[in-house]
Amino acid sequence: MEIRSDVLIVGASASGVCAAIQAARMGANVVLVEETDWVGGMLTAAGVSAIDGNHKLPSGLWGEFREKLYAYYGGPEAVETGWVSNVQFEPKVGEKILREMLKEAGNIDLKTGFYPIEVISKDKKVLGVKFKNDGNEQLEIRAKVTIDATEYGDVLALAGCEFRNGREAFSETGEPGTPSKADNYVQDLTYVAVLEDFGSGADATIPKPDNYDPEEFRGCCKDWAKGGEKGLVDKQAMINYGRLPNNKYMINWPIEGNDYYCDLAVLSRSERAAEIEKAKEVTRRFVYFLQTELGFRNLGPAKDEFPTDDGLALIPYIRESRRVKGVVTLKLQDIVDPYADPSRPLYRQGIAVGNYPLDHHHGKADLPEEETYLPVPAFNVPYGCLIPQDADGLIVAEKSISVTHMVNGCSRLQPVVMQIGQAAGAAAALAVKQNRNPRHISIRELQQTLIEAGMWLMPFTDITPEHWAFKALQRIALCGLLKGEGKAKDWANEFYIYPDNPVYCHEMISALRSIDQTFINRIDIDWEELGNAPLTRIEAVRILWQALGKPSPVNNGEPVFFKDVQDLAVDYFVSKGWAEHWVDFKNELFYPNEPMTRAVFAFLLNAALDPFNRIKPESENR
Repeated sequence: MEIRSDVLIVGASASGVCAAIQAARMGANVVLVEETDWVGGMLTAAGVSAIDGNHKLPSGLWGEFREKLYAYYGGPEAVETGWVSNVQFEPKVGEKILREMLKEAGNIDLKTGFYPIEVISKDKKVLGVKFKNDGNEQLEIRAKVTIDATEYGDVLALAGCEFRNGREAFSETGEPGTPSKADNYVQDLTYVAVLEDFGSGADATIPKPDNYDPEEFRGCCKDWAKGGEKGLVDKQAMINYGRLPNNKYMINWPIEGNDYYCDLAVLSRSERAAEIEKAKEVTRRFVYFLQTELGFRNLGPAKDEFPTDDGLALIPYIRESRRVKGVVTLKLQDIVDPYADPSRPLYRQGIAVGNYPLDHHHGKADLPEEETYLPVPAFNVPYGCLIPQDADGLIVAEKSISVTHMVNGCSRLQPVVMQIGQAAGAAAALAVKQNRNPRHISIRELQQTLIEAGMWLMPFTDITPEHWAFKALQRIALCGLLKGEGKAKDWANEFYIYPDNPVYCHEMISALRSIDQTFINRIDIDWEELGNAPLTRIEAVRILWQALGKPSPVNNGEPVFFKDVQDLAVDYFVSKGWAEHWVDFKNELFYPNEPMTRAVFAFLLNAALDPFNRIKPESENR
């Protein structure tokens, strides 16, 4: 059977679902193909229903999903059940919500039970994908744009795209903490179980697994320590780590727990199945260990969670897949200080934000050389990471974007990949509308679309979309005209734009010069004398007014009455409607000597000069 569509999304993963919703909301016809019977990927089918990061950055569809969880369970406190996350939920509830969101978006044809076997292409342009199911039925879908949202990066591999697999060497990336030699080691995976508390007197012990040895889990907690370990929690805290609503527990324990090492991405389908069964056995042994050695006999596999015979998740939790070689590759240096290299301002291409640290799972692999991890601030992901170097008609999402192994440690988390998917869906819809290749769409148009969809593109944790200057600050910061300050803070990193702080003269002059040097030539205020001083409202308004060429007010030339200032520059800005949110009209006061704040400056610069559409992000995806 052959189907034609505007957008084909392979994989109803966390990113695949968001890509489908966003593309459909923009009017594209979407076919979403998923191998399992569930949508949501690691959020649901893999059972990782404890959100990692972005609590202060509820961007786009991630924020919408969280609000629906709040509504279902009864508010934020109802989902703060375990200590690993601010948002924890039952996988089946998350799956139901995502499925409803897909239905509400419309224009989405969801097909389950099919996996990709061949990419249809011509002259290095992806035209569609052929699929197969376990009953040997075949499906061919042709589309104007294809999105690889699989857990392993299967489509990009079938398309012949170059990709990275494993760890880069320091000599290749220059990233602090990387090994001296490259190797093929990826992060451990986990096969998650969700246990249910059947009551204090219940015995839900599973049959003893083959090859069970409690020593396999020695060092997982204080109650089963090796001796001398630091930082171990007791057994109850270990269980409460992933406590879900309704007396359920997510078993995804990283310290001598149920992680498993295997690079599933590069294996054949049959080889994957064999390794997945081994990963399941580790989890079964760990569950039996919890029940018998640690005394949690009342906890057993939840009977109503997953539609599986053994009660385990539908798929493994894959932390690292193939990583495409994209138009740009995000490195650790780009995250640690996005402003450090003026020739590489990748933050200006931002399409998603994250705030998780470099969280790598390598406990079950015998690494030839250990890694070390720098603290990082909140960060963003550039659009070029989604675009392959060597294939057209294809956008890459989920965990297969163009980042280094080191950066994968913070870009792989659920909220980040949901946003990556949303951006991929928006880019695909724009490409279809404009009859362009995804690499040729305007990044600024994509960013504007995402901002209007309620997304953060710069990871500012001190301002939200409810603020009247949020959109302006996002646009101005994406142009590099105002810079933020990043701070590493444990498991919830920050990035501040300081909207209420004053703007300094040098910042304003630098911004005007970056937009157009002729603006500087029009200024007859001795701005050099002002030096690095903070600007007052009247100084900033006069400088900007002069840069504009001293235009007259637009309301018939009538002056605006203020008790504390009369000035043509003020009259002009008020007449344009640009003073509504920051001028005290009620008391007829302008407060000319108050500091010009960064929020007001960004708003005026955005309204008066529109630098967002004048300054193109470097490294356009051509």
